[in-house]
Amino acid sequence: MNREEAGGSLSTVLITGAAGGIGTLMRSRLARPGRVLRLLDIAPLEAGPGEEAVLASVTDLDALTEAGRGADAVIHLGGQSVEAPWERILEVNIDGTYKIFEAARRAGVPRVIFASSNHAVGFHSPDEYPLPDDTTPAPDTYYGVSKVTGEALGALYHHRYGLDVICIRILTCFPKPLDQRALSTWLSPDDCARLFEACLAAEKPGYRVVYGVSANTRGGWVSLDGARELGYEPQDDAEVFAAEIIAERGELAPDAPVLRRLGGSFTLPQYDADNL
Repeated sequence: MNREEAGGSLSTVLITGAAGGIGTLMRSRLARPGRVLRLLDIAPLEAGPGEEAVLASVTDLDALTEAGRGADAVIHLGGQSVEAPWERILEVNIDGTYKIFEAARRAGVPRVIFASSNHAVGFHSPDEYPLPDDTTPAPDTYYGVSKVTGEALGALYHHRYGLDVICIRILTCFPKPLDQRALSTWLSPDDCARLFEACLAAEKPGYRVVYGVSANTRGGWVSLDGARELGYEPQDDAEVFAAEIIAERGELAPDAPVLRRLGGSFTLPQYDADNL
């Protein structure tokens, strides 16, 4: 996909959490002639061609505001990526996400793309599939609560301040599916980049919540209507890994605990507060 195919005219994109799993996968995939990727993380990064590195935390409002100067969009990937005690989630994921939106407002960044999660709606069950984009929040963890909060902050900053905000409920984004369940929830890195490009290129998207998943044969758990309205069309299918994964791990029983809710293992007792 080239820049013209993406329909984008954005010149500088600030990516928070750029040293993390998805951030690392996106660097080469979002690179475009004439585009600067401004990479922000608490981990040192070496900037390559068309990149700028910013050493800063999502908890530092002044640093975030400065990093946003001149940016055309923020892709917010930074934060605690799994469940953690409440204090950690509050500081990094909730207050940190507030600071991202506030920094964007102060710096005049017109668009924020927020990496939300299926864990914002993790307690919904298969009898409700495919979950629509406007599914009522049902977070499965403190981490899921932080994603619901981020979506709400996005709505506030759109309606009050006019920011374009797209919240992507990402399911499972790794180079390949990690287990049998991920054969249904996988978002390939290439499809993830396609979705981010659609979010960057969409004209006046307003405020939206969409799902991020590939065109998996075993999928259908969530709707892609909203993502497709933005111009996203997934091209990958986890089924190409199915034989390998099933040979290694076996088939999951239909009543396996990780299949009872969208959030999978995050809905199980191991994530009760007393176990954190």
